[in-house]
Amino acid sequence: MTNDAESQARITHNPEILQGKPIIRGTRVPVSLIADFVNNGVSPAQMVEDYPDFTVEDIEAAVAFAATERSRTEVRRW
Repeated sequence: MTNDAESQARITHNPEILQGKPIIRGTRVPVSLIADFVNNGVSPAQMVEDYPDFTVEDIEAAVAFAATERSRTEVRRW
């Protein structure tokens, strides 16, 4: 699994691409799409097969980034 530094190296935001949503560096593929694929049971190997420009590390970084953002922004009830 990737660490925070590796995730940051693979994930970027640009206000001119997808309105600044986090994307995998060098693509226009949003992190949220990768997270949705994983949540729906698509394996990293299948994603790499479908998107040959990705690596398993890119996918792991996207999943790690999404998890971090979710925990950081999650609203908790008291």
